[in-house]
Amino acid sequence: MTESSQSEASTARIFVWVEVRRRLILETQFIRLSLLLGEITFLANQFICFYHFFWEEWRVIWVLTAGFGDGHNSAAKSVADALLRMAPRETVVAFDLLAAVHPLVMTAAQAGYRFTITHCPSLWRAAYGWFASPSMGSCGHWLPTLTAALDARLERERPRLIISTYPLYSSLLDHLRKQGRTVPPLVTVVTDSITVHPSWTAAPSDLVCVADEETHRAVAKLGVPETSIHITGFPVCLSFMDQVPSDHADTRILYMPSTPPAHVGATLDALLPVLQNGTRLTLQTGRHAPALYQTIRRFMDAHPDAPVDVIGWTNQLPRYLQTHDIVICKAGGAILHEALAARIPAIIDYVVPGQEEGNAELLLTHHCAVRSHSPQETAQHLQRLLDNHRALAISMRSNMRPLSAPDAALRVADLALKMAT
Repeated sequence: MTESSQSEASTARIFVWVEVRRRLILETQFIRLSLLLGEITFLANQFICFYHFFWEEWRVIWVLTAGFGDGHNSAAKSVADALLRMAPRETVVAFDLLAAVHPLVMTAAQAGYRFTITHCPSLWRAAYGWFASPSMGSCGHWLPTLTAALDARLERERPRLIISTYPLYSSLLDHLRKQGRTVPPLVTVVTDSITVHPSWTAAPSDLVCVADEETHRAVAKLGVPETSIHITGFPVCLSFMDQVPSDHADTRILYMPSTPPAHVGATLDALLPVLQNGTRLTLQTGRHAPALYQTIRRFMDAHPDAPVDVIGWTNQLPRYLQTHDIVICKAGGAILHEALAARIPAIIDYVVPGQEEGNAELLLTHHCAVRSHSPQETAQHLQRLLDNHRALAISMRSNMRPLSAPDAALRVADLALKMAT
């Protein structure tokens, strides 16, 4: 091997060892950095756990609901959103205890409930009356699984405040309180109007929020102290507080069917002459879309040029209510108070016996709605509301102003937070 070759080999070996050493140093530094980051992450996690345990755990707020009808869930979601807006550092947990503990039973019960109120209203009236029996006040004794689940979750999450939009929970919490458990302050949001079911007041609440003056009187007659009752309005989506300008020049009707398919088909046929005179219909089917598919398809096939827009479930209902002129709907607590928030006159085409009668009475008494008992009567009421440049509809819209409470959820949240401070 020549001298130059030996020199090149030596240089190459030196280069290799330098490169190896450089990589070892880099890898060592990387390992040290990784260990440092791991320690930082560990300490950060420990801090977060410490923070949650000693601070946020005590700032948990529960919002309890149940999936029987839309009113309870709608009010609960609106109140939860309001709490998050007013107290962003709070941990707000909205949940349905019944569905969490008995998911299969609740699914079947909800399906049975919807079928009964739609197809067997007389049977539901009897059941509604039975639920008003005095034994409902001690339901904690005959619902041990729910009571135990509620007790365990209270111990685990330790909420500092509970807001309930369903009457059952006050009785469960009262049962735990009588057993010596520590129960946080309870705010009950009554979603009935005027005809208040006795189960709402079967057990005490620290604060009771109602929608209007008539409901205030009804709750007081059930034995709730006047000082505990506050008129807040019915909690609706916060977006109702935003003014949405109308983006159309024609007349638009929002139809939200909840009756059997045959009744819906007859209603569409009865409305057709009105629609042929320059009025447009938005048909919002929601969860009823599968059941109404054939009915709507037959109508649209027979009248392909009918000015009808069909939509399914939507989270833009506030915008639809604010940009339409009249709504045709049932007397649900949520939808009628959403109509009040949007100040859109209503044609009530169905009332669930018992629980929705007071809702209808509220709007009918204040001349904010009309009641229809048949598809033909629905069409006649609609024509009356449209006559004379919608004079009657404009008058009804004006009557809605004193009852309209688009900020009701914020009112409930404000009262609840002040009480728990």
